[in-house]
Amino acid sequence: MTNATLAEQSETIQNLNGGSRWQDLATRVLEGYQLTPTEAAEMLACPDDEILDLMHAAFRVRQRYFGKSVQLYFLMNAKSGLCPEDCGYCSQSKVSEAEIPRYNLLNREQILAGAQAAAERDAKTYCIVISARGPNEREMSAVEKLVPEIKEKYKLEICACLGLLTPEQADRLKACGVDKVNHNLNTGSEFYSEICSTHTYQDRVDTLKAVRNAGMELCSGGIVGMGEAPRDVVDMALELRNLGVESIPVNFLNPIDGTPLAGRHDLTPNYCLKVLAMFRLVNPERELRIAGGRELQLRSLQALGLYAANSIFVGDYLTTKGQLPEADYAMIRDLGFEITKSSGPGC
Repeated sequence: MTNATLAEQSETIQNLNGGSRWQDLATRVLEGYQLTPTEAAEMLACPDDEILDLMHAAFRVRQRYFGKSVQLYFLMNAKSGLCPEDCGYCSQSKVSEAEIPRYNLLNREQILAGAQAAAERDAKTYCIVISARGPNEREMSAVEKLVPEIKEKYKLEICACLGLLTPEQADRLKACGVDKVNHNLNTGSEFYSEICSTHTYQDRVDTLKAVRNAGMELCSGGIVGMGEAPRDVVDMALELRNLGVESIPVNFLNPIDGTPLAGRHDLTPNYCLKVLAMFRLVNPERELRIAGGRELQLRSLQALGLYAANSIFVGDYLTTKGQLPEADYAMIRDLGFEITKSSGPGC
């Protein structure tokens, strides 16, 4: 049998298995094509037997823009609990009965210690997070004083997650040196009212627009597994593309005891991989981060997620534990990937 015949037979088998459609889609994306909602939904419905081909397609796109680099983020929960919002997924909301630490804004030394830990763990970005509808004046002033000191001492990029922001607050964050602001859309617009009633989806979009107008980069993603339909996940991915978000964290629901979504278990590792692959092809040049819930929902398939995503959090999350940093380093090393602190395209 000739090499040409072998190649033709291989292509025929691939076509019969339906795998080549994902490679074709990746090729078109690399040529500048934008996925349609139907195509994105088809990726989420990918048969499990095709998951490796789907991840290969996602990796081709990831490799074009980010090579084999993995960027690390480090979270500091600078104010825990005490939030007046009723987001159903959140252990810090007013409707949560979860047993978590509750405290007001940490002091200067504690936040600086977090920055030191971020630098020691090879993180590129230090994320300062508070639980609140939006920051009060004391919290804004503290961030304004600390950001220049952290950047000077530890050479970290700063991502602030402070809740809903006014245009004036966004301008102040830009002026003090904040590089990007995180404010997740969390889900699609049609499903949003099912998870929160104390603010709207449009409120979140307005905050992102204020951040953009202030000249900062956008960090925005969402949570998968809250009871939404696949079309809601697609809608979120497409809206993030429309907004030009530079950094996209994809969380997988951790159904924390004491929250309204406790006990919900809708996800499988394969579906989580399909979500990551879809986000990569919808937002090919954007930093894609596997965020909260990866250890719980991806389980033994965590490493495969990095064939689509190019970023993870290292260490713990806001009120839940992550895996040990050493396990993350080993996972990255075993893949033949490398940790980088340098910014990729659009980051």
